[in-house]
Amino acid sequence: MNTFQALLIAIIEGLTEFLPVSSTAHMVFVSSYFGIQEDDFVKLFQVSIQFGAILAVVALYWKKFFDFSKFNFYIKLIAAVIPALVLGKLFDDKIEAVLGDPVPIAIVLIIGGIILLFVDSRFQNPTVLKEEDITVKKAVIIGFWQCLAMMPGTSRSAASIIGGMQQGLTRHAAAEFSFFLAVPTMLAVTCYSVFLKTYETSQMKGYELILKSDENIKMFIIGNLIAFIVAVLAIKFFIEIIKKYGFKPWGWYRIIVGSFLLIYFTYLN
Repeated sequence: MNTFQALLIAIIEGLTEFLPVSSTAHMVFVSSYFGIQEDDFVKLFQVSIQFGAILAVVALYWKKFFDFSKFNFYIKLIAAVIPALVLGKLFDDKIEAVLGDPVPIAIVLIIGGIILLFVDSRFQNPTVLKEEDITVKKAVIIGFWQCLAMMPGTSRSAASIIGGMQQGLTRHAAAEFSFFLAVPTMLAVTCYSVFLKTYETSQMKGYELILKSDENIKMFIIGNLIAFIVAVLAIKFFIEIIKKYGFKPWGWYRIIVGSFLLIYFTYLN
């Protein structure tokens, strides 16, 4: 993977991580199109740049994350992330196996798009207007909805937002809680993949790959910076879109992109 490819992946991560369009599907296509070899460093890079995206949420909502007087906010996030931690550990190997086949990812992208076309009409009478009104029980249920994103192509953002709306949240409140929940979820995934899993499987080989050259260190730093900047813009853009148009535009986007990827990986690749 060269510097241009690293920057492109970082842009895609920052742009798609918080949108209901599946960052995994987009990165799989880009990696395939540019012939990026899925070696250990590339896998670590794709996971580690999520740290930059995490910081985007913390920066935009810093008053929320650093208001320690509202302890219930942290309780809800901890409770909501537990299902993903448990199920993610149990199904880790199966998830990696699916990542090797882009066709199911494209199909899930299309199915998710169809679902998004009907989300707005299905949940029309929200009762929860802001994060403070979300109970711990509702947060846990949203956390289980987020687990649907373990199937690559689903989109963590889409799953948790739909789960939020199913629990009575407004589109805006569901989207914001999805952003909040992304921080502990992605932080856990990043730490597990970069540190624990790497250590268990290759005795610190991952650290050597990251630090073995100035070029890798540069890609790691710049990748996270780019992911951070793009994620900040994407979050602001997404909030405005759902306020005005709901989720239909994202549904059509997923269907079109998923259909293209299905044709590409089935007949053209």
